[in-house]
Amino acid sequence: MVCLIANPATLPLTPAIVERARRALPENDIEWLAPEEAVEIGPLELEPATAQRLVRDALDAIPVDVCGLTFEGRRKSLLVADMDSTIITVECIDELADLRGIKQEIAAITRKTMNGELDFETSLQHRVALLEGLPVVELERVAENRTPLARGARTLVATMRKFGALTALVSGGFTFFTSRVRARAGFDLDEGNVLEVQGGRLTGKVLPPILGQTAKLETLRRLVREQDLLAEDVVAVGDGANDIDMLQAAGLGVAFHAHQKVRAAVPVRLDVADLTGVLYLQGYRRDEFDQG
Repeated sequence: MVCLIANPATLPLTPAIVERARRALPENDIEWLAPEEAVEIGPLELEPATAQRLVRDALDAIPVDVCGLTFEGRRKSLLVADMDSTIITVECIDELADLRGIKQEIAAITRKTMNGELDFETSLQHRVALLEGLPVVELERVAENRTPLARGARTLVATMRKFGALTALVSGGFTFFTSRVRARAGFDLDEGNVLEVQGGRLTGKVLPPILGQTAKLETLRRLVREQDLLAEDVVAVGDGANDIDMLQAAGLGVAFHAHQKVRAAVPVRLDVADLTGVLYLQGYRRDEFDQG
C-alpha cells in the first residue's frame, strides 16, 4: 500500500492530489486517515518500493510524503527514536557550542557527521573536547530553554503507549538531555552518552562506551529480545547517518527530515509531515491519537 501525508498548513492533501496518485496504481481502495492530511491507498499486489516510485513519479514535485508500505503488521510494538533533530528540533551539542561562541564551527562538524562524512565517535570526542570547562549550570539552561520538542513528538509517543507499545529514546547525544527529553515527551526509557564532569564543569571528555551507530543497532536488538518481539515489530525514526543501521534493522524505519545519506539509504522517509506522520504510516487515524 501507499500512504500519502501532507502538511495542511502549507499544502492540504486534496481529493485531486489523491486521485492523481490513485490513477498511477492498479485497482485499489482509498481510506482517509485525516482530512486534508493523510490517506492510504491499497492493499496492492505491487511491491512497496514499486508502488512508492509510481506514485512519486505521478505527483512529481507536489510536496506530499509518499511512502510504500507492507499491508500486514503495520502497527508496531516498539518505538525506537533518535533525539537530536528528530524528537527535538536542535542538536544539543551545537546549542552548547553557542555558549562558547563556536556554534558555527561545531555545527559544521555536526552536519558532516550526520551526513556520514565523518566518523561519529571521533567527531563526537573532538566536539566535546572544545566544550572543556563549560559549567554544568549552562547545560541546564540549554535543556530548559533551547531544546524544543518537534511537532507531534508527544502525540507520537503517547499514542503508541496508549496502544501498548514500549517507547525508547536512543541518542548519540547526552544523558543530561535524554533524561529530560524522555520526561517531557513521555518515553518509557532513554539511553545516551555520558559527559564527564569534575568540579561542576565539563572535562571535555565522554565516558566510554560511546553510543554511536553500532550501539544504536545493538540497543534496538536488545530491546527486541527483552520484549520477546521480532524486528518486524519495531518502528524506528531518525535523521542522521548514525541512525542508518537502526532504521534498516527495524520493521519500519523512517528517515525523518533526514540528511541526504539517510534519505538515500532508507526507503521510507518523511520530508513534509511532522512526527504524527509516523502514526499514519502505521495506519492510525487522527481520531485515535492521544495528544499527550
